[in-house]
Amino acid sequence: MSSFLDADARPFFGPTHFPPDDFTALLERVAVLWLDDRESLLAQGRQVSESIERSQALGSEARDVGEREIERAVDLALADIDALNGGFGAAPKFPSEPSLFFLLDRAARADDARALDAVDAALAAMAAGGIHDHVAGGFHRYAVDAAWQVPHFEKMLYNQAALARLYAEAWTLTGDEAHARIARRTLDYVLREMRSSEGLFHSATDADSEGEEGRFFVWTPEELVEVLGAEDAAIAEQVWNVSFEGNFEGRNILHTAGPLAEVARSLSLSEAALVARVDGWSDALLEARAERDAPLLDDKVLTAWNGMMITALVEGSERLDEPRWMTAAVEAADTLWDTMSRDDGAALWRARLGGRSSIDGTQLDHAFFAEGLIRLHDATGESRFLERATRLADSMIERFRDPLEGGFFMGASNVAGAPLAARPKDLFDNAMPSGNSVALGVLTALASRTGERRFGDEANALIAALSVPIAERSRAFPYLLVGVADHLEGEGGARVFAGRGAVRAEARVVVPESDDDADARVIVDIALADGWHINAHRPLQDYLVPTLLTGSDGVEIGAVDYPEPEVRTLAFQREPMALHEGRVTLSAPLAAMPEGRVSLPFALELQVCSDSICLAPESLSLRVPIATLMASAER
Repeated sequence: MSSFLDADARPFFGPTHFPPDDFTALLERVAVLWLDDRESLLAQGRQVSESIERSQALGSEARDVGEREIERAVDLALADIDALNGGFGAAPKFPSEPSLFFLLDRAARADDARALDAVDAALAAMAAGGIHDHVAGGFHRYAVDAAWQVPHFEKMLYNQAALARLYAEAWTLTGDEAHARIARRTLDYVLREMRSSEGLFHSATDADSEGEEGRFFVWTPEELVEVLGAEDAAIAEQVWNVSFEGNFEGRNILHTAGPLAEVARSLSLSEAALVARVDGWSDALLEARAERDAPLLDDKVLTAWNGMMITALVEGSERLDEPRWMTAAVEAADTLWDTMSRDDGAALWRARLGGRSSIDGTQLDHAFFAEGLIRLHDATGESRFLERATRLADSMIERFRDPLEGGFFMGASNVAGAPLAARPKDLFDNAMPSGNSVALGVLTALASRTGERRFGDEANALIAALSVPIAERSRAFPYLLVGVADHLEGEGGARVFAGRGAVRAEARVVVPESDDDADARVIVDIALADGWHINAHRPLQDYLVPTLLTGSDGVEIGAVDYPEPEVRTLAFQREPMALHEGRVTLSAPLAAMPEGRVSLPFALELQVCSDSICLAPESLSLRVPIATLMASAER
């Protein structure tokens, strides 16, 4: 991608994808026009700059943004679903991860079966199609056809990060082991083939090798026989739809007719048996493929994309119980901080290549890295990650926030000392979430984890600034609307924070191993920071707010087991008080296991106090995915 700018930094032309000879001719043409018809180029530059500024207009009056806009966005997203092939729209077909994140959030938060079915179908179709690398794992950038069979063979780090998160989260909501398998293969692919010697992650691999697009990834029947042997190759050809004619320039892009469970039934095999054979074939083909000339590796490190990968590794590790991914995430986060932060987090570098970091970081770099650091803090409890995320958020606010109209600019006010003719904002969610969408999630999370009211105020201001385009074009803001829901309704997962970060509560459900055992139970573990407490279930004073656990939204629980409180006299209260400090566990039986639910919601009422102050009472919403219960019961 190239932009031609005039002497006042106004872009007047911006071409993409030019072959070298054509690009040389373009340079010569621009040089001639600059000498012979400069005024027309300057006029075009002024027109482009004015268009950029108009496109960034956010509206003068804020509107309320809430459930109405969210529901409208759900309906619009579902209307764009390709019911035949899965995913959104027609060819060329992109994964559209921000929209899938949004629908998964609605499925979990609102028990929306339509949303879950749409995501489930899209993920299954991509896993079966040629956009998925059936040999190494991971995904190509997009498919040129509507059925996901023929990809553009580039592999981008940001796709791997987003899709790994989606498959892992879909597993928690559906219990479909096929989703868990794809998440594992994707994360393992990244660690094996896109990880640098420093523990960071490269940006991409090219589509071409040996002078042909896709040559590295395609197969002939003879090659399968050579690697797998005639007997296994005969079955592999059926599984992966391999033919002598091929489906891509006389060779074959491996793909299946559907999920492996369906393919197994057509072959009269169990799903487990077929998956084991396919995994063995993939390992053998991967070893053979390593002998081919590989596509070019783009080995630069981008801060934003590495932040995305850190988030994916953390979430994958927690959901799929794989500690080595968490280890890789911690190493990447520490190395990224050491090599890409400037002035102890007051700013970031954007890119790293050949051991050298350079180029001023963008707002997206700050937002995505902060998002990954928050996920690491939540998973490990290590304060350094939250402290670093806080510094990055402060830097983002200082360097990129628009003090007049609100929202965040993409870049700083100048580049290498030159003022820009226009400062665009990354507003709309496209192939990746926008910088403003990620910023909203970061600000909301920091408000609940640090207790710093300013982060909540900044989140409110950001929603207000974007409220007019959200109301008018809600489908363009799917990832942002996840942040809006978190900010207005609470994060609503199995783990939540309260009391200005002094309380961390996490819910789980334990399912009995057999029908003869006790009922399934909900367990809520509460951790309080030093110097803070919550009141007992039955406080000694009527005016104090009790700690209560209840079911919500139709979920019923039995009598709650509350631990024995500690009775103490505090500085602000002359009478003894019944309270809990440190770690507290609440437990209750489920009155009945509801059917047809995506998640089980519970409400935790509490008031957080110190020795000198009590905060306002809070009601926390906790949701435990049903698939987690199914997996627990099977174990």
